[in-house]
Order: sequence, then C-alpha cells, then structure tokens
Amino acid sequence: MSLGNRWRAFERSPIGRNLLVAAGILLCVVAVIIGPLPGPGFIPLFAAGLTLLLRYAKWSKRLYVRLKRRWPKHGAFADKGLRRASAKRRAKLVAARKAD
Repeated sequence: MSLGNRWRAFERSPIGRNLLVAAGILLCVVAVIIGPLPGPGFIPLFAAGLTLLLRYAKWSKRLYVRLKRRWPKHGAFADKGLRRASAKRRAKLVAARKAD
C-alpha cells in the first residue's frame, strides 16, 4: 500500500479524523498563546490549525459557511488559502458573467 493510500485511509478513519481535529485545535491554541511574541509565528500556526479544522470537523465547516455568508470578502480570502474547488468554480462563473 502506497503512502498516499495509507494517508487517505488514516484521514477517513474516525480515530484519524479525531486526531487531525485535535491537532488543529492544538495549533490554534498554541498560535494564540505565542501571538504576543515578536515575529510572525502566529500566522502560519493559526492558518495550519484552521485548515485542519475546516477539512476534518463538520462543526467548523458549518460555522465557516455561516461566517462566509455574513462576510463574503473574508470567506473568499480563506477559500483562496484553502484552495477550495468550489471557490475556483465560483470564480470562473463570476468571470464568465463579467465577460457577457
């Protein structure tokens, strides 16, 4: 079994998902703790934690959608960072509408 197949099996298993969600929460908490320190350490840690949460926790996806509807510009920025396929489809639709 290749490494990619093993990773997909891990992330689909309930234990693997829970571990990835816990890692995301841990990264977000650590980012907030080290935020006051000099340097940009907060940004990559928080982004990595948020990415893990949005990929593997259903409650965070629902919260994200709610926040994205309220503040669409910030949601578009997060979509770009997460490289979401739905964001790419919406961007193509908007570009097509502007071209017409």
